[in-house]
Amino acid sequence: MKQTFIVEGMSCAACSASVERIVKKQEGVLSCSVDLLSGRMVCEYDESKLTAERIIAAIEKIGFSASLYEEPKPVNHEETREKAIEKAEKGSGDGEVKKRLIWSAVFLLPLMYVAMGHMWSLPLTDLFDREGWGPAFALTQFLLALPVIVLNRRYFTGGLKKLFYGAPNMDTLIAIGSGASFVYGIVMLYAICYAAAVGDHEAMHAYMHNLYFESAAMILVLVTFGKFLEERAKTRSRKASESLLDLSPKQATVLRNGEEVQIDAEQIVIGDILVIRPGEMIPADGEIMEGATSLNMASLTGESVPVEKQAGDKVLSSSLNIDGVIRVRAEKVGKETTLARIAKLVESAAASKAPVARIADKVSGIFVPVVIAIALVTFVVWMLSGEGIGLALNMAISVLVISCPCALGLATPVAITVAMGKSASNGVLIKSAEELERLHSTKTVIFDKTGTLTEGVMEVTDVIPQGSEAELLTLAASIEAGSSHPVASAVSRYCEGVSEEEKTDFRTIFGRGVTAVIGGKVSFAGNAELMNEQSIDCGEAVKTAEKLALQGKTVLYFASNGVFRGLIAVSDRIKKSAPEAVEALGKAGIESIMLTGDNRVTAEAIRTKVGIGRVHAECLPEDKETIVSALQKQQGGTVMVGDGINDSPSLTAADVGVAIGEGTDIAIEAADIVLMRDDLRLIPQTIAFSKRVMRNIKQNLFWAFFYNVIGIPIAAGVLYLPFGIALSPMIGSLAMSFSSLFVVTNALRLYKGKDFES
Repeated sequence: MKQTFIVEGMSCAACSASVERIVKKQEGVLSCSVDLLSGRMVCEYDESKLTAERIIAAIEKIGFSASLYEEPKPVNHEETREKAIEKAEKGSGDGEVKKRLIWSAVFLLPLMYVAMGHMWSLPLTDLFDREGWGPAFALTQFLLALPVIVLNRRYFTGGLKKLFYGAPNMDTLIAIGSGASFVYGIVMLYAICYAAAVGDHEAMHAYMHNLYFESAAMILVLVTFGKFLEERAKTRSRKASESLLDLSPKQATVLRNGEEVQIDAEQIVIGDILVIRPGEMIPADGEIMEGATSLNMASLTGESVPVEKQAGDKVLSSSLNIDGVIRVRAEKVGKETTLARIAKLVESAAASKAPVARIADKVSGIFVPVVIAIALVTFVVWMLSGEGIGLALNMAISVLVISCPCALGLATPVAITVAMGKSASNGVLIKSAEELERLHSTKTVIFDKTGTLTEGVMEVTDVIPQGSEAELLTLAASIEAGSSHPVASAVSRYCEGVSEEEKTDFRTIFGRGVTAVIGGKVSFAGNAELMNEQSIDCGEAVKTAEKLALQGKTVLYFASNGVFRGLIAVSDRIKKSAPEAVEALGKAGIESIMLTGDNRVTAEAIRTKVGIGRVHAECLPEDKETIVSALQKQQGGTVMVGDGINDSPSLTAADVGVAIGEGTDIAIEAADIVLMRDDLRLIPQTIAFSKRVMRNIKQNLFWAFFYNVIGIPIAAGVLYLPFGIALSPMIGSLAMSFSSLFVVTNALRLYKGKDFES
């Protein structure tokens, strides 16, 4: 069983790593993935050995809270947006981060004035230099720092709790660092009071220079400020995927008892007749029962060019009606609409993990304990060096507060969330981060021909009878009637109005054509191989067929009673976007291959027109899967592009399967990536975008690792003895805050760039 859980209380990568580790230890767990950004955990487990309640209990045992994820109920999306903004300003503990930040600053500013004002000879600060005023100097700082500690107590309650449960996180580092500064300040406060009482003014002044109240408060304020900016940036990164739900209209006009009634969109039921006027959005998937119009489907496909629709055509929710009044019968409503399914798919994809994140996950699992150990070693080493407890404490606290597991944890999920949202808004649905990562290493793109490189709508172009044209058309109309094959359908459409003869004993000759008894005569329709197998002499028609094939046309041979009756050629138009897509792939160093069941001559003609490098012709369905599998094993980096209906085995065999589905149910289920609009240029664009995303993720991971690898040694004092450089805990906490912000901001750069331009 696979279930999604909501985990609360996670603040950094160490948290998500702890949750993942404890869940994977449970007997019966098959897989577990925790996403820090969304707070979701997807767990697959053997329900005969484990229950959801036991999983939740295991998570709660290490200090987090968890619950099963429930599908959200229909809500007012305007309120949802406002709540998202409000949530960005809230912490995971008490109150709002923004309010906490403001009130903390109110106390921090006078604290910094008192603690450091004398360095710049600010007014009134000389009062504390007078004899006997040392205790007042220390007590004033204590009283100003205390409210900051109280306001930001969530770092202490959460961080120390996680430490107690054996799952320390970023809050633990902040709590230990700020707490140690504050406690040391209290010790110095008493020391100052004692020195003043015994009249040792020299010792008192020495102690006054070792107060750390301002460091304790500044650490908390800077971390809170960084968290505030980080949450705002993370909210923006989620905006693209969450805003998909806002595209659906809130109200709908339905026919009830012959009258038009305004209702909430959530109240639409299957079978309702919806009245859609110009300027209104369609609130449900359905079929046009009456009227004709143009629809803007940009919200689903990313393409703003209107699409003509008329009675009998299918329409999708969130499509904008431009110029005609239509009546639509609702067929899919609520969570079953294409828009809702896309939103859910994007949400699920954004919460998935790319394989590149595994290194960060492993490091995050041991990061905080290692940092605490380094801080302790730092303190001991500097104490043993004889530099004094003040410097030793300064170095140890700096190590704690400069370390940033958040940057490691956010490096991948923020970039993935932005990427999924942006690609979806441009009509490209990527089902998981793993597929996105595979896509960036593409070496070969394999195209199915019919319905992929071509329009998939065959038309008769040539009728060449061997004798009477009427007899040929009668034979063609009779033998092809009722067939669903694209070529047969084209012939049947062409022969509309032609009288048919009685057909019996119809059967398909796999890979060759069909046979039936027409008017009492055994008849055949198919390719040249079928004629050869039946020993039917086609004479000079073979050369004519070859010429037609060189033009990219598919030629059908017809015979009856052992006599050749003529040829009918059909052609499928090449999509306008196909040559441009293949050219773009070639410029990117990616090979294009075409698979088709057509004969080699026709296939070569199509290959030349499109500009594809290689073609495999006369392929049966199982041949396509074999070819794709062989390419995948030989070189990897294979992408198979099909229509998502008949190409499922090939799509599965490739490293990445791409379905051109235009929103159909089958296409959404068939492949790893779905192109919501029929534009092959999206393929090279999506591959290029995936490379950009992976480059962004690697940049994030590099800077997250580089920051910690460089920052921790500097904080520990490696530059102190040779250069006299000691890092202040305040500077360390500021650097820590901005490291996470840097990673998130770098990921947001993915919004920029013209990745999916037509």
